[in-house]
Amino acid sequence: MGNLSSLMFPLLLVLLAVPLFLSARKQKKAVAEQQALLNSLEQGDRVMTTSGLYATVADASDDTTIDLEIADGVVTTWLRQAIREKVADEVEEVEDVVVDDVADVTPAVADDKPVQQDTKK
Repeated sequence: MGNLSSLMFPLLLVLLAVPLFLSARKQKKAVAEQQALLNSLEQGDRVMTTSGLYATVADASDDTTIDLEIADGVVTTWLRQAIREKVADEVEEVEDVVVDDVADVTPAVADDKPVQQDTKK
């Protein structure tokens, strides 16, 4: 029995240390990838911030901040760390909706009774 208990502590140590080591390694890799992304940003890149804002890089010359154009002519300054990822250069265009029938837009009225609107305010 003494032999089994002497093996228990090293086994337990290994079972706890391996996942911690792998987790730390994965986190270190993610930090390195994020730093590489932040260092690669250039004027004209489309990005998304950590808050979900899509913008175009207007000026990336500063080491700690970055200027983002969030709308035509509207440039704001952000910390570089606020950039989550680069996104595709093209913005998806929303197709115009064509209504074929007025019934598609107006709600049906039950029993063909006219709907009275409340005129009191």
